[in-house]
Amino acid sequence: MQKEKISLTEEQETLLVSLYSKASESQRPAPIFVDPMAQEILERVDYEFTRLNTPRKTTVALCIRASKIDAIARAFLTNDPRSVVIHLGCGLDSRYLRVNNRQVDWYDLDLPDVILLRRKFYQETANYHMIPSSVTHPGWMGLISPGGRPVLVIAEGLLVYLKEEDVKALVRRLKECFRGSELVFDVFSTPTAQRVKDHPALKKTRAVVRWEIDDAREIERWAEGIHLKEEWYFTQADEIKKLRA
Repeated sequence: MQKEKISLTEEQETLLVSLYSKASESQRPAPIFVDPMAQEILERVDYEFTRLNTPRKTTVALCIRASKIDAIARAFLTNDPRSVVIHLGCGLDSRYLRVNNRQVDWYDLDLPDVILLRRKFYQETANYHMIPSSVTHPGWMGLISPGGRPVLVIAEGLLVYLKEEDVKALVRRLKECFRGSELVFDVFSTPTAQRVKDHPALKKTRAVVRWEIDDAREIERWAEGIHLKEEWYFTQADEIKKLRA
């Protein structure tokens, strides 16, 4: 089997933490999350993943997050199977394969070098598209035409690495370009953001947490028409007990 050489910036290496966590959890007895594509990519990537020093609790947390967002995407597509889904900062994630209902129009977006790597493992189709762009560059939104269909935007493990002004600008543009759309994302509270700065994987990749928020309702004040639909905490997941395993 051919190995793919990884060439990413240190900060972009955070996408490998998620990939490794999903693949390693998939191989455990009674896994809380199964991702066959993550396992396949892991076997094809020429990279020493043990260098990331990923703690077990990180693996569990990332898998809980992925499972929750998968469930949100499936529910969204159940309500309208022909919706548009936009996954920002997709990395090497296989969510499209995991929740694909064969009717959704799906867009995976990440930086050009990440998409270049992603194309080694995924193929575009009439319903699946990859966009090489920075999420903060406004031009990519013009490449997507929902045509009146509902839009779900996913930003998993992304916004915390952007500056607050960039997050605000992104949310406002999404509201204007995709009216009535829904956005699902994860974020740290201030105390959590302070703690994760010492996380071994973040130290290794030199990724910097630039945005945190303590009151999610604050986002509603960024622009008229923004409404908080749901706030969910990791402690609400039944799988949280796996952190003690």
